[in-house]
Amino acid sequence: MSNTLIIVESPAKARTIAKFLGKGYTVESSIGHIRDLPRSAAEIPEKYKGLAWARLGLNIDEDFKPLYVVSPDKRSHVAHLRKLAQQADEVILATDDDREGESIAWHLFEELKPRVPVKRMVFHEITKDAIQAAIAHPRSIDTNLVEAQETRRALDRLYGYEVSPVLWRKVAPKLSAGRVQSVATRMLVERERERMRFVPSDWWDIDIGCATSEGEAFPARLAEVEGQRLAQGRDFDAVTGQLKPEVLAGAGVLRLNESTARALAAALREQPFTVLSAEEKPFTQKPYAPFITSTLQQEGSRKLRLGAQQTMRAAQRLYEGGFITYMRTDSTTLSAEAISAARAQVKALYGDAYLPASPRSYTKKAKNAQEAHEAIRPAGNSFRTPDSLRGELGGEEWKLYDLIWKRTVASQMSDARGRRMQVRLGGQATDGRNAVLNASGRSIDFPGFLRAYVEGRDDPQAALEDRETLLPPLKVGERVTAAEPEAAGHTTQPPARYTEASLVQSLEGAGIGRPSTYASIIGTIQERGYANKKSQALIPTWTAFATSALLESHFASLVDYDFTARMEQDLDEIAGGRQQRAPYLRSFFLGEDGGMGLRPLIERELEAIDPRVVATIEVPRLAGSGIEVRVGKYGPYLSRGETKANIPEETAPDELTLDKAEELLSRPSGDRLLGEDPGSGQPVLARAGRYGPYVQIGEENPPLRTASLFPSDDLNTLTLDRALKLLSLPRLVGVSEGEEVWAYNGKFGPYLKRGGDSRSLSIPEQLFTTSMIEAEALFMQPRFRGGRGAAAAPLAAFEYEDRAPITLKSGRFGPYLTDGERNATLRKGEDQAGMSSDDARSILEERGKEPKKKEGKPGRAAPKAGAKKPASRSAAGKSATGKSAAPKTGSRTVVSKTSAKTAAKARPKAAAKPASVPLTWAQLRPHLGVLSSQERELVTATRERGEKVEAVAPGLGLDIKKAKGMALQASKKLNQAARAS
Repeated sequence: MSNTLIIVESPAKARTIAKFLGKGYTVESSIGHIRDLPRSAAEIPEKYKGLAWARLGLNIDEDFKPLYVVSPDKRSHVAHLRKLAQQADEVILATDDDREGESIAWHLFEELKPRVPVKRMVFHEITKDAIQAAIAHPRSIDTNLVEAQETRRALDRLYGYEVSPVLWRKVAPKLSAGRVQSVATRMLVERERERMRFVPSDWWDIDIGCATSEGEAFPARLAEVEGQRLAQGRDFDAVTGQLKPEVLAGAGVLRLNESTARALAAALREQPFTVLSAEEKPFTQKPYAPFITSTLQQEGSRKLRLGAQQTMRAAQRLYEGGFITYMRTDSTTLSAEAISAARAQVKALYGDAYLPASPRSYTKKAKNAQEAHEAIRPAGNSFRTPDSLRGELGGEEWKLYDLIWKRTVASQMSDARGRRMQVRLGGQATDGRNAVLNASGRSIDFPGFLRAYVEGRDDPQAALEDRETLLPPLKVGERVTAAEPEAAGHTTQPPARYTEASLVQSLEGAGIGRPSTYASIIGTIQERGYANKKSQALIPTWTAFATSALLESHFASLVDYDFTARMEQDLDEIAGGRQQRAPYLRSFFLGEDGGMGLRPLIERELEAIDPRVVATIEVPRLAGSGIEVRVGKYGPYLSRGETKANIPEETAPDELTLDKAEELLSRPSGDRLLGEDPGSGQPVLARAGRYGPYVQIGEENPPLRTASLFPSDDLNTLTLDRALKLLSLPRLVGVSEGEEVWAYNGKFGPYLKRGGDSRSLSIPEQLFTTSMIEAEALFMQPRFRGGRGAAAAPLAAFEYEDRAPITLKSGRFGPYLTDGERNATLRKGEDQAGMSSDDARSILEERGKEPKKKEGKPGRAAPKAGAKKPASRSAAGKSATGKSAAPKTGSRTVVSKTSAKTAAKARPKAAAKPASVPLTWAQLRPHLGVLSSQERELVTATRERGEKVEAVAPGLGLDIKKAKGMALQASKKLNQAARAS
């Protein structure tokens, strides 16, 4: 029997496709990209080390020839794929049908070097019919698409590797620049600058509850007084918040303040008004186009409150599960089969009245649209309703599928039809002034597509009700009464900050980036410290202001919207075979043929960049105060003369007012001289540091000693005696069991340390009062009692039938996911509280990495009793040594093997634990019921039949690492069950 190897990107996709294929097919996953440009010097092959271009990964002198390497964590898997390819009669590369997917296919071909026929297979949905049709109609790798993607990769590397070092030198270390990332950051900064310049204005109007002679009530609003139109929100400039110049120049607009508005409202109460005109006009509203990637992200944010990355992860799972079509697309086109399926459901669910006579077609109007793909829609030739999938899909996936289904079906429904009513009423106030009221109404005669889908709303029926404002049947000349006038005040609002949804919309509208990149771009600008997410808003940091200022002033084209959009058009030209990669890169990087010339541009501008100018940020509300905002090596701060104050991280740029700045500068800045240290003769200073108040001995950097203040200490009232007492820490408490006991004020609170053992203290003052008797009593208590050193309980746990469980834990660098084999740290904006099992799985599969193996650490040598010890630094970067010398903390003591062995012999031996006798397979086998079906199959194959995990994993749709992790977890479950019985 022939053996065809099909390679896709993800394990989930491989599992779904494998279900549709019979014997003779092996479906395996590449687990994303298998190779890339070197990420570090360690990844550069030995023969290229020392070459000037190797760090960049692009040989500029040879037409930017790339140096691709297989990442260390993929080498074993690539070897596995290579072995499968050698055993196959045919290889089919079935990666996604876009530039990135084409590139992955090409890299697989180049790296695996199959000696059998290789075909390229593409599809836009994972259904049995689509997969069989794709196998029947293969094609070859599209080298133009590969060239376009490789050009994009080269551009991103050149931009990042050349521009980022400029930011390191001129702004702050560890910053990064990116071709689209920096433009998106500029958008956020420009919006925040508008908010900082904004000056709010007040205006008032009058809402009036009117009533007909029959007692029918309807709302109206005062529109004119003595022929002058009342100022409304539209008369104010959206950027400045002030009245528009043309409004101020004219004399036909009346701006009410609170007193005049209230007086006028009282003068209108119970006054008669006459209908001057009543107009009714029909309107028609057409359905929205089916989803593309950007609109899906926008509606996912508005309707489901999902971030862009959450939306794309859920969509990825739906696609790989065969529920929707490919989710990275900028085409609104629907196939003939999809249109037929949508129209059939419209007729079945809503009736013939909601089905238009002919199918609807949609074309994309945004820049750089690619019509090759289909819109995002339910998969298959007949759509499954959301209700039919409640038992198969999780929370986020079901909600997103429901959204996609409604939008797709609504796109093939009839227009909504209704009427708009406009009524004008005239009358007089009691003070004799003439007044005109406006009343507007809207009625829906036929809801059409609104019955299924209303943009930005979850409940179409409730949205329909909100869209209707009914007026009574008023006629010209009819009299009504202004029964309940009420003055209402309004304040102009600054331009809204970008949300993930609106930023995606703006990037797409400007033709910047691609659908597949938006989610990662938004994630990157948050991870790099350029933006913080507060509720749904993206707030740029002061660091973002500094980097944007540098790029705008010295590399304007790099963050120019049109220039960045043209780069996308150039990549389209390369994808279409109308432009070549090498000449384009030479133009961009070297400046050939009149191109930008990134390298010569940086060489010209680098020395002209003044770090002080770049780091000083203009804040309109501080103009003339002498206060400046600057970004330093350790973050943003205020400066006025010699006075400085850190800006709290939670202070948004547009919230920094003059009063706030004065308040921050008035706080104790530290540098308060408390007196002289008797031991060294050096000054003792009190300071307010970025991580809290502290005291130090000496003015030089680094000082002789430092010590953090306790929570009960006040920097304003701190005395010399108290400072010296704090600086006496850590304190030698005594000697116990041959080991010194020290009292430390640590990063996580006060504690005692004896050799390698430690115990927490309840309050900081116990550092000075704990006696040896009390210390020994503490060390006699069990170590893991929720105190220092206790292993933290998992934040959440997720169980699966087909893989090892995943736990969410709190780590040193924040929350992270682990399955025992790989770890993945959560990024900013990823909600750990609302995380689903599918989210956890997707994140771990997408970016999980094996933890670095720790080299054997020699034990820390305990200081000898009475020995003098050097000053040390605490975990927060401040430390103190007392009058009694203390052992050094926060550093490693290197111990020779001989001394380590001697020390080990000298330590008292713990009582030996009875050896645990391994259980036999016969003892474990009766407990297979505690395992999932996939775990049972894996364990039975390896333990009973003696097969290797590497051989069993592909048949179960697992990659080797996951299979090994699953085997380990299954073994633990079996042992636990057997020992508990």
